[in-house]
Amino acid sequence: MFTYVCLGSSNIARSVRFYDPLMAALGHTRCNTPGEEEFGDLMGWGSYTEHGAHEVALWLGKPFDGGPPSSGNGTMVALKATSWAQVDAFHAAAVAFGGSSEGAPGLRPQYNPDFYVAYVRDPDGNKLAAVCRGFTAPPALAA
Repeated sequence: MFTYVCLGSSNIARSVRFYDPLMAALGHTRCNTPGEEEFGDLMGWGSYTEHGAHEVALWLGKPFDGGPPSSGNGTMVALKATSWAQVDAFHAAAVAFGGSSEGAPGLRPQYNPDFYVAYVRDPDGNKLAAVCRGFTAPPALAA
């Protein structure tokens, strides 16, 4: 459904220091945008090939209108995790690199019995989640 999500940042260097370990915890690296250095104050993680013809990415950048970035009330980006360990690492990286916790990793049975999630905010206040589905107990106990 989505090709990319873009969130505002007031400080790209700070965002890179935050998002590099956060996205690495989920197995993502920075987008490679050869020949498109004009992006300047924009950095992405995920995939970006053929000058964006094939793209699934999370981008952070200074707002194009020149105004200050802001986080939306009720706005959240949920990222897919393939294990509970990835969700845990995502949360730990967020807190270690300047973000804040909005909900520790854990099952949220009120959504679904297998909904394992952690909620965080980045240094600009954008709300993020990492979600793993498919398990109702820690992997060692699930077998």
